[in-house]
Amino acid sequence: MVANATKTRTIQQCESKGRENHSVVADMDGALLTQRGSFPYFALVAFDVGGILRLLLLLLVAPLAWISRHLLSESAEVRVLVFATFVGVKIRDIKSAANAVLPKHYSEDLHPDTWRVLSACGGRKCVVTVNPRIMVEPFLKNYLDVDAVLGTEILSWRGVATGLVAAPGVLSGEAKTVAVGKVFKDSPMPEIGIGGDAETIDFSFTNLCKEKYTVPSKPCARPVKPDELPKPVIFHDGRLVQKPTSLTALLIILWFPIAVPLSILRTLIATQLIPLSLSYYIFHLIGFPIIVKGAPPPKPNRSHGNGVAFVCSHKSVVDSVMVCVALGRPAVSIVYSVSRLTEIVSPLKSCRLMRDRAHDAKLISDILKSGLDLVICPEGTTCRENYLLRFSSLFAELTDEILPVAINLRAGMFYPSTVRGRKWLDMFFFTMNPRPVYEITFLDKLTPEQTCGGSGKSSYEVANNVQEMIGRVLKFECTNLTRKDKYRMLAGTDGLVGDKVKGG
Repeated sequence: MVANATKTRTIQQCESKGRENHSVVADMDGALLTQRGSFPYFALVAFDVGGILRLLLLLLVAPLAWISRHLLSESAEVRVLVFATFVGVKIRDIKSAANAVLPKHYSEDLHPDTWRVLSACGGRKCVVTVNPRIMVEPFLKNYLDVDAVLGTEILSWRGVATGLVAAPGVLSGEAKTVAVGKVFKDSPMPEIGIGGDAETIDFSFTNLCKEKYTVPSKPCARPVKPDELPKPVIFHDGRLVQKPTSLTALLIILWFPIAVPLSILRTLIATQLIPLSLSYYIFHLIGFPIIVKGAPPPKPNRSHGNGVAFVCSHKSVVDSVMVCVALGRPAVSIVYSVSRLTEIVSPLKSCRLMRDRAHDAKLISDILKSGLDLVICPEGTTCRENYLLRFSSLFAELTDEILPVAINLRAGMFYPSTVRGRKWLDMFFFTMNPRPVYEITFLDKLTPEQTCGGSGKSSYEVANNVQEMIGRVLKFECTNLTRKDKYRMLAGTDGLVGDKVKGG
């Protein structure tokens, strides 16, 4: 392959207009991403597929990876990281983490100038990377509409990663040039080639292109805003709140031996050892305060009228408990599914919905008619982004005693919710945070004009109105996406990620 003698310019000098028919090939590492190092992304996968011990192993070999890069090559560094992260891990677990965990973090590191050019090109889009293709492909294809992803292939045996890379080895240096040449062998070479700074050894593949650009290293470069992506990353999974740099990973590992007994102690105190009337004050003492806004309604008189349906946004498995702590009294928790351990330790009575509308309607109606309050999260599942899933309208059909509750939380280290993991651990991960905070806002109870019985509105209109009321308080966006849509997105089999509609 003959090198192109075209002068190399910086990406800021690349004109993005008039590129509707142009093809582009870009390096992911240091060009498409503002993040130069690969360790944080490997650490996210390591913790997701192997927990704290796998993260510890990766951190222990991190100095060896750094030495390998500076004394040997980038290829040697990648081999070390791949072995520590993937050895003995099922391929399906790696793919699951790549679909559910990594897109959110990759999307937060997109370089604005590289994305400006890449998104403007209407021809073939190709991205090359030294990192494993299995890690980056779901994000690039599902969210950036990239046509071809070229990366390092990992070796597996009977569905389990060996920790080694497959032939022809790590995709770095001249190997990138060869790979790009194969992709475009039956078509014209791409008009635009984008590589990292000129000092990197992976710059040579841009010589195949008519125009070649470099992306200078700028630590202060502001990443692309989420709303500028063709498909926003609404949902994500994984336990770690922050992208783990080496220092962050070290802090997590050092905190873990303290966090586990602290979590067990907090859970026992919060759920078994004290009455709900005292829980609000005890929660502050043991390090996870509850911030209550609005006026909680007084305790109902069971002999006069129905109970109140507290309709809440959904952030974690302990939402119902926290609402009752804020109320200072118990209520019945209405759930779609909950682990056996959660049922045992919960101080509240919980009733399962069977997803049979007639059965569920009778269950809720009987509870309210008995004068008991109930807490229900009509989204049906949690969402960590600033969005609300479509609300089920069932509660609006059964009662006019509806009080919306806006729930939000702050967790600095671990997320207290999961889709693919073990849900019974959710409460422990929440209480493992150094200082988790729950924010509960009681809105005004719906007036007769806002309910089905008092206004003649449909249950869907009432549910949409409640959703929008909560969304305004939390400054969240309402969507028409359902619980099933969320699971399809996390599996990478959706076509709905960009379909955001107010209401629902």
